[in-house]
Amino acid sequence: MTIRIVIADDHLFYREGVRALLSSVDEIEIVGEAGNGEEAVRLTGQLYPDVILMDLKMPGMNGIQATHEIVKSNPQAGILIVTMFDDDDSVFAMMRAGARGYILKDADQEELLRAIQSVFRGEAIFSPTIARRMANYFANPPKPAPVPAAAPGETFPDLTERELEILELIAQGQNNSAIANRLSLSLKTVQNYVSNILNKLQAADRVEAMLRAREAGWGKKEA
Repeated sequence: MTIRIVIADDHLFYREGVRALLSSVDEIEIVGEAGNGEEAVRLTGQLYPDVILMDLKMPGMNGIQATHEIVKSNPQAGILIVTMFDDDDSVFAMMRAGARGYILKDADQEELLRAIQSVFRGEAIFSPTIARRMANYFANPPKPAPVPAAAPGETFPDLTERELEILELIAQGQNNSAIANRLSLSLKTVQNYVSNILNKLQAADRVEAMLRAREAGWGKKEA
């Protein structure tokens, strides 16, 4: 049986690389490519692929939002996250959105093919690195960070706990470097979270997000 695949990644070079990597596999057919989340959602509705290889960070609608939309409208499509991000928050955000698997972009052909086949069968699949991180996470769960209460009439229900925590620091006026140091995250990871926050709040920029948070009573004093 042929597995029909859509590749969703904003880097053309990577999409071409995956296509070349899988071109010799008889059971695989690349039926479409998307450069962002909006295209991934649209192509899924048009082409009905079996598996979508989804990048996490893309311009416009990111991989988390696209996964959520696809699972809601086309639950038959299995979503396999293929990304460079392996932090706990990214992994669990994608799992909550409905992804069936999560592997890193340095996976070789054998690992990628095995993951595609597993997702196609409806199984959950993680690269060894991600599986170890998940095992460690459940063995030593972190203490939940305190999240400030939103003012009456203004809440942010679409944000994860980590995104709420970062929004509070944004409301305090802290920049990405300061937030990264405060939370022991990489600068790139913080930038990814900030992008997610802006998308979810439909804020034009960081200043608008900060103002909305402050209007809700956040950021009045440092935690």
